[in-house]
Amino acid sequence: MRRVFIPLDVAEPQIPPAHAVSHTLSGKSMGTSWTVQLLLLPHHDMQELQAGIEAELNQVVMQMSTWDAASHLCEFNHAPSHSWQSLPAEFFKLVDYSLYLSQQTAGAYDITAGKLVDLWGFGPSGKRDSAPTETEIHTALQAGNWKSLELDHVNQRLRQTGSIALDLSSIAKGFALDQIALYLDTQKITSYLIELGGELRGLGMKKDQSPWWVRIESPANNHEKLDKEYLVALHGMSIATSGDYRQYFEQDGRRYAHTIDPRTGYPVVNDLASVTVLHPECMVADAMATALTVLGCAAGLEHADQHQIAALFLQRTATGFEEKMSKALSAMLD
Repeated sequence: MRRVFIPLDVAEPQIPPAHAVSHTLSGKSMGTSWTVQLLLLPHHDMQELQAGIEAELNQVVMQMSTWDAASHLCEFNHAPSHSWQSLPAEFFKLVDYSLYLSQQTAGAYDITAGKLVDLWGFGPSGKRDSAPTETEIHTALQAGNWKSLELDHVNQRLRQTGSIALDLSSIAKGFALDQIALYLDTQKITSYLIELGGELRGLGMKKDQSPWWVRIESPANNHEKLDKEYLVALHGMSIATSGDYRQYFEQDGRRYAHTIDPRTGYPVVNDLASVTVLHPECMVADAMATALTVLGCAAGLEHADQHQIAALFLQRTATGFEEKMSKALSAMLD
């Protein structure tokens, strides 16, 4: 069975000029690969565009990387207690939105979970094959949470209140896609599909005037079967998926996935295999997919409907996957 989603409330895509030419740019960044498919006119310079895209990605890494000790994020994490740290505009925007989402989800989303992420083996300290102790988890939780953060909007500063460790890995990739899209917009490119580590953002249509069709990522593995295919016409929209199948380790027959519930300190335990979110901003789609995963299907669906979020929930059941759609996503069904 195939389900097809057509975005609502977006301007009709421009028909590509007859002399537009299809090109693909690609590279590595943020521990993964990126690809940009786009239609170019004769005056566009491929090398200049490649350099421009890489500059946008490098800026995000320099500001928000958990792995680069010289990044603004790492500088903040190691700043003296009770010190105010000035933030670049992009970094500030992500923290500001993250705190808003934390408030909206009562802490199900929380970028201050850096110590927990690292403790469970999903951060810069490297992987682990056994769960941390209750004492270690309790200590990490005591470092503080989103309520501990003090943001100064006037001077664009953030206060390091003690031993807070930020982790923006649940939002930075999505933001990077948005930055690439903004750059391509400034270059007057009206048709592109950007992919970075499985997340996508698209605009316009292909040379043959068909949409940029993308498949929603499947959580199925060799032992499971997903009997539906989900296709999205990605014009003026972004798509991000959070799933328990991406990064995890197993101990005593139990799977510990990389999505941490910052309220408990433990990896999320629910029947969700994946949550996919569609939104004009990939930053929002990225963070929201994580937040809804932590909330779980029932509370996540309620939150998505309350805030008009287009989301697809795939639950694992004894007989296979079961889908749940938010009202905003159901409205896109063609």
